[in-house]
Amino acid sequence: MKIKRIAIVGAGTSGWLAANHLGAELSADSDVEITVIESKDVPTIGVGEGTVPYIMNGLKRFGISEVELLTSCDATFKQGIKFVNWLDSAKHGENHYYHSFDEPYPSGFNITPYWNTHGADRPFDDIGLQARISELGLSPKKKSSAEYEGELAYAYHFNAAKFAKLLAKNAQQRFNVKHTFATIEGVKKSEDGNISHLIAADGTELPFDFYIDCSGFSAVLIEQGLGIAFESKAKELLVDTALVQPMPLKENEDINPYTTATAHKAGWIWDIPLTTRRGTGFVYSSKYMSESEALTLYAEYLGINESELSPKKLPMEVGYRKEFWCKNCVPLGLAQGFLEPLEATSILLSDFSAELLAKNFPRDTADIETISPYFNKVVTYAWERTVDFIKLHYSLSDRTDSDFWIDNQDEKFLSAELKDRLNKFKLRSPQQSDFFSKFDLFNEKNFLYVLYGMKFKTQPSILSSVEKERSESILLSNDRLVKQAGTHLLKHKDWLIGLKTAMEKTKR
Repeated sequence: MKIKRIAIVGAGTSGWLAANHLGAELSADSDVEITVIESKDVPTIGVGEGTVPYIMNGLKRFGISEVELLTSCDATFKQGIKFVNWLDSAKHGENHYYHSFDEPYPSGFNITPYWNTHGADRPFDDIGLQARISELGLSPKKKSSAEYEGELAYAYHFNAAKFAKLLAKNAQQRFNVKHTFATIEGVKKSEDGNISHLIAADGTELPFDFYIDCSGFSAVLIEQGLGIAFESKAKELLVDTALVQPMPLKENEDINPYTTATAHKAGWIWDIPLTTRRGTGFVYSSKYMSESEALTLYAEYLGINESELSPKKLPMEVGYRKEFWCKNCVPLGLAQGFLEPLEATSILLSDFSAELLAKNFPRDTADIETISPYFNKVVTYAWERTVDFIKLHYSLSDRTDSDFWIDNQDEKFLSAELKDRLNKFKLRSPQQSDFFSKFDLFNEKNFLYVLYGMKFKTQPSILSSVEKERSESILLSNDRLVKQAGTHLLKHKDWLIGLKTAMEKTKR
């Protein structure tokens, strides 16, 4: 039977990402109808406001204007993440490092062996330009830069609710995606175990051929309907709670072109700048910190009295589905799984999975049996390696100020793959060949920034005179470029104000 009617249950970011990916892939087939079903009774979580450059692939494919994204979603540029105090301040003082988006290969040359041997006097993120450009608060784009192009790599911070609305508008107008309201409370299955109908709260039965579960943590279709269990990663990743509170921007406050992730004794704090506010969240483990202590430390970080604090509390069940495609149903977003948003993982995994589904979408129900094992294998691999990458940040820390950090360094909670990689990286720095799968969403470039930002030790390399001279020449050249950057790159906030002013003039 040809698959003609596709239901997407849930209208948050993951639901509308799925609608756009499927719309872009299937809109030429006039027989296919995609419907997003939104519940008025279930609010979206919407705290994932940071992205990685991967997001641009979809936005360009969807035909969304970057200017519209920036102006309609309170968006700012993100050039990476500044990790603050992830190392022991007693040993290192107040410390930070950047996980930047530019490749750590200046001029296409691998300078890491030189840095490992001769670079003790400068941080690893200093070998390129972007960390220092970020620290100067400069924009990654010139005024004249084309859409989705810049002098440096970048992604976005944005208001997640407004981003979902932008995706919704695009899906409906460009790909003729349908949008309806109903609260889905269950499913009806056929004899072969496939879902035949959705059951709404008013008893209405809604028949479709294929179902995408974007119903959030409730996972109405994949868990409640099809019984697919959740694979907990609570032993590997210890944080389980987030307190979330937006903060107004002060009138003359700068807008950083990066996310800040500040460690505390039982977790970390995210700080994401938008054009209208700061999105902040206090992530912690309830095993190692009480809620009252978390509130005290959160207020202290925000510089407000605890009485002014009224955060939204989000329990976080960390892990993912044991099966990502079951019968005629695929979960995305929080229904698929959840990891703390340390490296903008939620939107990345949703976007990646939705794109993979769209590019492998079965045109006939008989094709599901062939395609679904491949999808499950790929998505499982992507999740497992992403768990490894998040764990890397904690396991490398030398903080000993709490049991939280001490327990995170216990090697028995590292996967066999991560252990093998770390043992190899003690002998030599990460190489592309160590990440042979294109489904490693975080590869050797990402590992380089985190490993050496966290003072990981690799055996010194034996360098030829040519390698040494070229490395030193590149570093000197980059130092000159950083000094000159302010002459051709605007301050991040000034660039954004300039865009807003230009758009207002256009409307007059």
